[in-house]
Amino acid sequence: MIFNPDPAAPLRTLSALPGFAATPLRTLAQPAGPTILIKDERDRMGLGAFKAVGGIHAVATLMAERDDVPTFVCASAGNHGYAVATGARLLGAKARIHLSRSTPASFIARLQLAGAEVVISDARYDELLLEAQADAAKTGAILLSDTADALDDRPPALVMEGYTLIAEELRAVFEVSGRWPTEVYLQAGVGGLAAAMAHMIRSSWRVQPRLIIVEPDAAPCLAASARAGRPVRVEGPDSVMGRLDCKAPSVLAHAVLERCEVEYATVSDAAAQTAADHLAFAGLPTTPSGAAGFAALLANALPADARPLITLTEGPLA
Repeated sequence: MIFNPDPAAPLRTLSALPGFAATPLRTLAQPAGPTILIKDERDRMGLGAFKAVGGIHAVATLMAERDDVPTFVCASAGNHGYAVATGARLLGAKARIHLSRSTPASFIARLQLAGAEVVISDARYDELLLEAQADAAKTGAILLSDTADALDDRPPALVMEGYTLIAEELRAVFEVSGRWPTEVYLQAGVGGLAAAMAHMIRSSWRVQPRLIIVEPDAAPCLAASARAGRPVRVEGPDSVMGRLDCKAPSVLAHAVLERCEVEYATVSDAAAQTAADHLAFAGLPTTPSGAAGFAALLANALPADARPLITLTEGPLA
């Protein structure tokens, strides 16, 4: 399957739901250097992260094709599971989320309040994916992953289609202002957000920026896959950037990024934490995962007339 999303589709599925609105584009001036553009996804639909537009859109689309009450199953490092659970609750379905035992108790409670059944195990994220696949095969539930094992894996493609809404909201603002970004930093775990954004930027933005894909230095699976010319797994220690600490890429995301003319950068845990601290001091609290793009930007010496864009992908409690 070639990724050919309809960016109007997530607007149709999400605009009728409570709490839906375009997220703000903010600016952050620096004493020396360019003013930074910030797409602030920290309170998307009240869920605390950009994942809301992907998971809820996919649930709504798949439910519209059925005449029963389905159960959606997924593995999650946190935010994707919450989006799936919320979509299921809002639309009258059920959700079962596979989580690692290291998941904070407060987040497990959030999922349960959203009506989801939570399955806890000692597995790491890639092992959780296999557990969710086995669950769906055994129970007949719909596997709604945010990472694709094959190019024709439709549910992850729907999740990515949801993310295209973010790039469309940005395009609409830049079309009016005429002040297009010169660089866009896109943090990545399995790569769904980065690939969806890169696709939309390359296919629909009138003025083209540099695209820099940012990964933890403990999990540069997309950069390694780009060098190999195929999806590959990497090894490394656990990262404080838990949402981005993915050792294997989405096959679909890798394929999309291969045709989007992107660059790759890695950031250390220390750099991501420093970036998060900097943003908190500026009144924009987020996690090291949410600040990863900012960390990569700080490592670059950009001219004063540059207009770099970053995305705060999640709030501090996401």
